[in-house]
This record gives sequence, C-alpha cells and structure tokens, in this order.
Amino acid sequence: MDRLHRAIKDVHRLDDLAARDTWLNRLGPLPKLLAVALYLAVTLSFGRYQLSGVLGMGLWPLLVLELADFAPADALRAFAPAAALLAVVGLCNLPFDRAVLLHAGSLAVTGGMLSLGVLLAKGLFCFLAVWVLIASTGMEAVCAALQQLHFPRVLTTTILLIYRYIILLLQEGNRLATAYALRAPGQKGIHFRAWGSLLGQLLLRSIDRAQLVYESMQLRGFAGTFPLGPKKHGGWLFLAVTVGYCAVFRAVPVFELVGQLL
Repeated sequence: MDRLHRAIKDVHRLDDLAARDTWLNRLGPLPKLLAVALYLAVTLSFGRYQLSGVLGMGLWPLLVLELADFAPADALRAFAPAAALLAVVGLCNLPFDRAVLLHAGSLAVTGGMLSLGVLLAKGLFCFLAVWVLIASTGMEAVCAALQQLHFPRVLTTTILLIYRYIILLLQEGNRLATAYALRAPGQKGIHFRAWGSLLGQLLLRSIDRAQLVYESMQLRGFAGTFPLGPKKHGGWLFLAVTVGYCAVFRAVPVFELVGQLL
C-alpha cells in the first residue's frame, strides 16, 4: 500500500515539476525531445565493455539536472525498480563471461563484471535523460512534439490517456489493498492465494471506470484527439549543444585521455 501511495505521489510530482517556470521548462518540447532521443541513441551505441565512454555520457544528464534545479533524489528513487531488474540481468551474465579484462589493484575485473557496470550505467543515464524530459516538459507537450514529428494521432492519444489515467488505476489498486488489509489485520502484504481474485477485481473495476470516463469525454465533445495547448518555441541552441556533446564524447575517449594525462 505504501508503494502505491509513493507511485501516486511520484506522478503528481512530475506534473508539479513540469508546471515550474525555469529556463528548461520554457524551451520548446520538440528540440528537447530530439535532444533526448539523440542522447539515448548515442549512449546505447557503446559496446558492453566501453565503461569509460558510457561514464562520459553521464555528464550530460547530471549537468542538466543541476542547471535546471532538479532534485536528483527524485529521479534516483524512481530508478530503483529499473536498477534492480538491470542488476538481475547483469548478474546472470557473470558465470558465462569470466575472462579477465583488467586489474583494479588486486581485483581481477572479468568481462561479466564490466558488462554489468556498463549495463547499470546505461540504464541510469538513459532513465535520467527521459525523466528530465518529462519533468521539464510534461506529457502533453511531449505528445504535441510527437505530433509535430508526424507520429500517428492514435498513438499520441493513447500515450496521453495512459499517462492521465494511470493514477486512477493506482487509486483503485490502493483501495483494494486497503480493503484487504482491513480484512486481514496483522498480515504483512497480500497472500499469494488472493492475488488472482484481487487482480480480477482490479480488471473489472478498471473496465467500468474506463467506460464511465469515455462516456464523460464524449459528453464534453471528445472527437479522438486532445487540445495540447499553446506551442512553445526556442530550444534549438539546447539541441545544438547536445549534438556537439554527443559527437565529442562518442568520437573521443575523453576519460581515457584524462586518465593518461593524470
């Protein structure tokens, strides 16, 4: 139940951050979307053993977080579930990639250990980039930018509907968890035997709520698309700086050169 409360608060927190009046929030959504897409493509293009190159790419989201006055703790807390999944995937590779690639003091670093570090670093930096985009732009503006790129309207409308009404799904789940806790005092969590029935009830309630929401939208003149608000302009300098940053850190092993100089 506490996790559901935190999830609801995190969604509201993103909306509050997107409504701020900062230099990053005032930039147009299209240049920011293109900058983040380029950053993701370049970061994911590094090989599984190129840890120094991936670490160099980490400067961009950390710098943007600092300049935009975001709290890194918010983003790191949201990254925790994804980090656990990536760690499990990386740990599964340790027994298969046992070739020693380098030594850090007395520690022999195998290929599996290095690929685990690269996987976690890629996941963290890509997550931070996407988090900064949503927290500084808002999902409505992101969908507007996707429409400018001629993405199908049905796709952008579906994304926006999922984002808007995911809180309702979380609230329904919270009600079910609260009702279960009241009927099973002293029990920690939900017993696995009750998972199926609770998920079925959540599905049925979601279908009923979706029908009510759709009827309300039709009464308000919904015709398949949403008005996405006024367009923001500017931000092309931000995109140009991002392109230059990605080009330099992808083509030049900056961290390796600094290490050799030191």
